[in-house]
This record gives sequence, structure tokens and C-alpha cells, in this order.
Amino acid sequence: MPNRLARETSPYLRQHKDNPVDWYPWGDEALSRARDEDLPLLVSIGYSACHWCHVMERESFEDLEIAALMNERFVCIKVDREERPDIDAICMEAVQAMTGQGGWPLNTFLTPGQAPFYAGTYFPPEPRHGMPSWRMVLLAIADAWEKQRDEIRAQGARLVEALGATARMEPSAEPIDGSQLDDAIVALRGTYDAVNGGFGGAPKFPPSSIIELLLGRGEREMALGTLHAMARGGIYDHVGGGFSRYAVDATWTVPHFEKMLYDNALLARAYLHGWQVSGDERFVHVCCETLDWALREMRGPEGGFCSALDADSEGVEGKFYAWTLDQLRDALGSELAADAIAYFGATEPGNFERANVLEGRGARPERLGEIRRRLLAVRAGRVRPGLDDKRLTAWNALMVSALAEAGAALRRPAYIEAARGCADFILRDLRDAEGRLLRTWKDGQGRLGAYLEDHAFLFEALLDLYEATFDARYYHEAVALAGAIIARFSDPERGGFFSTPDDHEPLITRRKDLDDSPIPSGSSAAAFGLLRLALLSGEGRYERHALGVLRLLYPIAVRHPHSFGHLLRAADFYLAPVKEVAIVGPQPGSDALLKVVREAFRPHLVLAGGGRDGVPLLEDREPIEGRAAAYVCEHFVCRSPVTDPAKLAELL
Repeated sequence: MPNRLARETSPYLRQHKDNPVDWYPWGDEALSRARDEDLPLLVSIGYSACHWCHVMERESFEDLEIAALMNERFVCIKVDREERPDIDAICMEAVQAMTGQGGWPLNTFLTPGQAPFYAGTYFPPEPRHGMPSWRMVLLAIADAWEKQRDEIRAQGARLVEALGATARMEPSAEPIDGSQLDDAIVALRGTYDAVNGGFGGAPKFPPSSIIELLLGRGEREMALGTLHAMARGGIYDHVGGGFSRYAVDATWTVPHFEKMLYDNALLARAYLHGWQVSGDERFVHVCCETLDWALREMRGPEGGFCSALDADSEGVEGKFYAWTLDQLRDALGSELAADAIAYFGATEPGNFERANVLEGRGARPERLGEIRRRLLAVRAGRVRPGLDDKRLTAWNALMVSALAEAGAALRRPAYIEAARGCADFILRDLRDAEGRLLRTWKDGQGRLGAYLEDHAFLFEALLDLYEATFDARYYHEAVALAGAIIARFSDPERGGFFSTPDDHEPLITRRKDLDDSPIPSGSSAAAFGLLRLALLSGEGRYERHALGVLRLLYPIAVRHPHSFGHLLRAADFYLAPVKEVAIVGPQPGSDALLKVVREAFRPHLVLAGGGRDGVPLLEDREPIEGRAAAYVCEHFVCRSPVTDPAKLAELL
């Protein structure tokens, strides 16, 4: 008989609806039962594309005896980390404090008052490699709760005090100094893998925010070297486009095969910017192949994008994506297969080792398109990985930004229209009755109040979409979101922003987002967006709130740059001589001026155009003698307008 998770919309929670474990979703029913019966909470957190989450489910949560033990001694709660990042963040911070490491599945034991007192990640069904079995953990925790309840409560209270530390951080009174940002780049250079690209050793995650920071600072070697390496490696899907979540090795060769929407949105932009900086056509191909994959495989009919594709199909990780040599020969014939094997560095175990994409070796380039078409057609007949088809506001907003910017820079109207469609879907369908933003949508239903990252990513995306379309509706929606962020998330005492709004359900602590890995934090995105809006609007209050974030986090970020790429991008933007560009007047002159702005990577620029429509940067801007004109300003001091694209290029 299905448990309570059958009533949920999250694909991950519904995967567990037939477990013999009496799972609850997070909510009053479970929390009240724990308090009434004085039972500890067992909060198990994962997500639908998590390979080891599936493994632990098969090994333990589907076992009748283990389930009976869980049901008898605990109130068991399943959480989708993607729907409830607030719960996940608290439990992840707890497991890292207790064990020094984290990951998913994440299994945390809490007192009835929600204080964590024991946590771990994956546990096997039998003792293995020094790890206790899940049964042993359950019995030990249950026994400790029976015999040492008061001590456990006291231990939990101490940990709760520590978990609230991010909210108690005090702002620095020191100036935001550019030399510290230079030192951060030096620190990144010290961990750069000059042989394989990326930073540090295995496993390697795509460092999108760091790449963007480096490109913005003119640091080409590390940024372009990492883009080259990832595009060659097995982490990139050379058949269908798009990136896996990470590589298990240091050479980007063997991926952990799940594909996440957020990674691909961030990487598409990074490759677009890499192309703008270097002119390397391979980068623009990767950008477009990634966006085309998302449009083909992840977009729903309403315009939103699904969250993720599993690593597994037919119970085997990577089976959908991997090719043995015989499979290549069967799909392509001997001659094309020889080219494919040479090009992809294919090996007998079924992995694309190091595609010779950038060295010009291997397959004849004119045959590559035919190879891909054939392999994609054959792969379409395989059993597909599971699709997590919930739409998350934050991740969809990242894709809006990628599509909008790529569409404008590459002059691809289809990307612009897809960005519009996704943004309009969010603004229309991810609202509650009072107009407040929601976190998640599935099967026609939006639910759960949105977090800071939802607001901040959408805020940035709407600014990107305005700059790509000059549709003032998106500018005004961005202004409204900025107001909501300040009103509902800001900390008037210490500055910065909380990750949950002021009317969110009370949890044991109200945290602030900090690090930008694997995706930008809500705090960093809010700061960056507010700095941009301050220049578009001329309103200083937006900059003041952005500086509240920088004063809290900049001293930490410059010492730990790997974890604060987007925050450091915001600081770089604040420190740079940013150009405020307004383009007015008729086509084709305005198009020629826009081409100059968009053909290069310009990280220190804000752009307005089209009709005034209440956009302050356009006020009092007029065409010159009927010709389109560009007004270039810096700190609200403007040069004489220009009508010649070549002269505009000189000013930028």
C-alpha cells in the first residue's frame, strides 16, 4: 500500500511512495507526531537523479525488516533537496560539522524539536569498508535515544547554536579593495590543473562561476584551458549535447552521468563568453549544442524546463550514453565507426575518453555531423534515463539568462523566444494567490513558497532578458522582484539577505546563503543584480543593499575564491568602471550599434534600449538627426552620443 508520499508532486518523493517505510513529507503531521510521542526524526534527503540515493533505497528502504525498525523507532521524513533547500542546507551543515564531509543521500537524526544530533550519508546494508550497516546505525541511535535522551537534547542545542553562525556574521568596516581580488586570482592559479584543466583533483565539478570570474578579469589561460578540457572530455555529451554533473576523475573523462538543468544553463553561458573572448568556434558549438539539448529534451509544453535526467537507465549508470566499440560499428558501419573511434577516443568498456575536438586530429570534420546524427538516432531507441519533470523557479531562471544572452549575441531568435516563453511561464504560473513567487511546479500545480535563490536568479534573468529584448515589461518585473527581495529577505541589522523570507515557516535557524558552488548563492545573485539595477535605474538604495552582501562576504570570499566565484564577480563589477549604454532610434542603425555591444564579452556594462517605457537610463535620450544613437556613460557622466558603430566600439 502506498505511503503518504503518494500525495506529493515531487518525482523524487514519489519514487519512495511504495517503500514499506512509513515516510512522511516534511510538515506539521510528522513534526507533531514526533513531539507528541517524543520520537526522534529521521530525515532522509536526496534528489531524483542521485545514483546512491537509488542504491540505498533498493538496499535498505525496500527491505521489510529494516523498514519495520525505522517505522517503530523513528518518525521518518523524506525530503527532496531541490524542493526544500532550506531543510537540506541545515542538515548538510550539520553533517559537515559532525563528519567533515557531506553528500547525498543525506540521513540526519533530529530531536522532536528539530535539533540535529547525528548525521551521515550513504550507509550499506551490511558493514563494508569500515562503514557500519544502516541497521547498526538505526539500532545505535534508537538505543542512545532511550538511554541518553537528555544528553542528546543538550548536544543538539549546542549544534543548533553553531548552525546559526552565518546569520550572526558581522559586516566588515574595511573598504572593498581591488588588490584583494588580485590575490584571489593568484590563489586560483595555485590550484589550477594546467595539464587537465579545472582546479584540484578528482572528482571535478564544472567551475562555471570561476570561469566567468576569470574571463571577466582577463585571465584567459585558466578559463579557456578549463573550457577546452571539459569540451574534450567524457563529461560532455558529444552525441546529444549537454554536460553531466561532474567527472569522477581528474581528466574529465568518466562522468557521473546525471544531467542537471542548472549546470547546463551556467555552462552554456560560460562557453558563449569563452567564444566571445577567444573567437574559438568550438566554444560556440558547445554553447548551442547544450542549449539545443535543453530545448529538445528538457522543455515542457508550457515553456518551462524540467530539472534533471537520471544517471541510470535499466538500473545501470550511464547505459543510455555509453558505446562499446561493437555498438559503434553496428550503428555507423566500419568506415564511419573508425572515424568515430579516432575522434572520440572510444574505448572497449564503452566510454568516450578524450575527444580530439580541439586539436584537429581524428575524424574528418565533414563526417562528424553524420556520425552524430546516426548515433543520436540509435540512442533514441534506448531506454531513457528517468526524467525529473518538476520545474524549479531558480533553475529555470538560469536557463532564461543563458537563452536570452546567447540569442542576443548569436542573433538566434528561437533562443530569445524560448527565454521569453520560460520567463512568462514563471511570472504567470509560479505565483500564489497574493502574487508571491513559488518554488516548484508540476502537472499544472505551483507550490511551496520561493526562496532567496528563486527571487535572485529570476531577478538577474529578467535583467538579462530586458537587455536582450528591450521589452520594458521585464525591466519592471525585475524592479518588483528587487523590492520583494529587499522587503522580505534583507537583514536590517547586519546586512545581507536570509535564504528564507520573513513569513517562512519557523525552522531551528534562519540561515544566509554563502558559497557559490555548484551554483551561485542567492546572496551573490541578489548583490550582482542589485548593482546592475542601480545603474539602470539611478537609485542608490539598490547599491546600498548590494554592498551589505559584499561587506559580509568579501573578506571571506577573497580568501576562499573557489567557493565564491559569483560573489567575486559582483565585487569585480562594483570595482570596475562600468559602462552604462543606452541605444535609441530606428533600425537598421540601432541594430548596427547593438551588434558592436553584443559581439564581445562585456562583463562591465549595462544596456538599455527601445522605447523609454519608464526605464530611467533612457530618459532624455533622443536619436541624432533621425539616426540611431548610442549614449555611453560612466557613473552617470555621459559622453557625447555617437551614431557610428566604429566610434561606439572605441568608447567601449
